[in-house]
Amino acid sequence: MSKVKVAAFTVSLDGFGAGPRQDLQNPLGVRGEELHSWFVETDVFKKMNEQGEGAHGIDNDFAAQSMDNLGAWILGRNMFGPVRGPWKDESWKGWWGDNPPYQTPVFVLTHHSRAPLTMEGGTTFYFVTDGIKSALQKAKAAAKGKDVRIGGGVATIRQYLTAGQIDEIHLAMSPIFLGEGEHLFSGLNLNALGFTSIKTVASEKATHVLMKKR
Repeated sequence: MSKVKVAAFTVSLDGFGAGPRQDLQNPLGVRGEELHSWFVETDVFKKMNEQGEGAHGIDNDFAAQSMDNLGAWILGRNMFGPVRGPWKDESWKGWWGDNPPYQTPVFVLTHHSRAPLTMEGGTTFYFVTDGIKSALQKAKAAAKGKDVRIGGGVATIRQYLTAGQIDEIHLAMSPIFLGEGEHLFSGLNLNALGFTSIKTVASEKATHVLMKKR
């Protein structure tokens, strides 16, 4: 059955999913890259970025599971790039080069229209200007029965959580304190939203927590 899910999304021990002051030099915010030490050494990440073999084990297993049965992604505009306001031109094509890792349709939430962007490897970015409900409808249609992954950032995940649209969450808890940035769960009551924790697995670099809606 098709699900709407958050998968392999990393947060600090104090609940931040990105650091402050995101820009071209700090796409994940200041110190944001520290969150992802569990991921960048995995075989999944290395092969995704054409860097040869990587590590296997618990972290790699969760990274691989996060890619299972994916039919479409939804991203906030900050996840696509640092450009703000109206698109000055269409020269910015994302952080990932000509062959992004998504390999499915990707629906980018934005207030400013832009033509679809077709990349190598099966990734096409569609820019959705009429809200999260429309983006989800489009993503489900494009996924053709497979899962839709809400890829972030924090604000986008929070919007879909508040709207009651997420079925499953996998968080990788990184053993660091950021102290500031974008807080994932501030003001949200996950119990009231219907979530319960069903599995927790610790590796050397992260604690993986799987939550599902009751």
